[in-house]
Order: sequence, then C-alpha cells, then structure tokens
Amino acid sequence: MEYTAFGDTPASRCVYYRQVCDLPATIDPPHLGRIIMRADFIWALMMPFPLGQAVKAHMQREDRDIGPILSHPRSSRWSYLVRPDLPDDDYLFAKMFRLNVSVVRTGGTIALPSPADQHVEFRCWIESPRCTFRPSGLVVVDAIRACAGSGRSPMVTRA
Repeated sequence: MEYTAFGDTPASRCVYYRQVCDLPATIDPPHLGRIIMRADFIWALMMPFPLGQAVKAHMQREDRDIGPILSHPRSSRWSYLVRPDLPDDDYLFAKMFRLNVSVVRTGGTIALPSPADQHVEFRCWIESPRCTFRPSGLVVVDAIRACAGSGRSPMVTRA
C-alpha cells in the first residue's frame, strides 16, 4: 500500500480497509492506534513463515490469486486472509494443528498493520489488500497440504 506521509493515520487506514477492501477494521485501543478486525466473513490461516512462503510460491506456480497475506515478524508467522468456507471437520483441524497452522474462525481477532505500529516487527503486509478478493480457505489448505506433503519442512529464506 502506498500512502502519503500526512494522510496515513490509523483512522484513514481503517477507512481504506473498510471501504476498499471490505475488511471490518476498527481501532482498538484508540490511544495505541492498533487496528484489528473480528473474524466473521473473513477468516485467517496462520502458519510458520517458511510454510507460508512455500504456500505463496505454490499458489503462484498454480496461477492462483493469493489475496492478502500478513507477516508477523516477531513470531515468524504469516496469515492468509481467506473466505470462511472450511468445513467444521475435526480431521482437518487436527491435520492443520500438526502442521502448526491455526485457523482464526468466526469470533477470533485478526490484527492488521497500522501506521501507529512503531516498528515493522509488529505486522506488515506481504501481499496488501487492494480489493475485496480473498481466496477460498479450501484452496489455501490444499496448497498447505501440497507443500507439507513431502514430510520435510519447506525451509526458504527468512522474512
């Protein structure tokens, strides 16, 4: 995302997230300028950075739109914002758990990058949202399975 130095505030970023990207962003708490959204019609798949990077490369090789991806550098995790189309399936969630993938479902909280963040170590966009597109959660899960299916960790360069 490109912003001018004088126009990028937590409030203006929330307006952009809501109006352009249809992300239900709010500032919480207001005095810190942290931007969050409650998972409802948007979920997130959070995974270790190396797996996230491998999933991105896999989806690009398959000519799939990847949608917004968040990086959490301090925890070395990436989050894919997805459509909430994953079935309520214990086997699926157990498989994701074994791969260290968390599903942020309805009612969960997703922190978004804010201009109030003091350092890039908090949150940043790998792929910033530019519209309302989010990939199917099932498509991202299939990519996760493809990347993790070899039984070895998809180690790539550090974010």
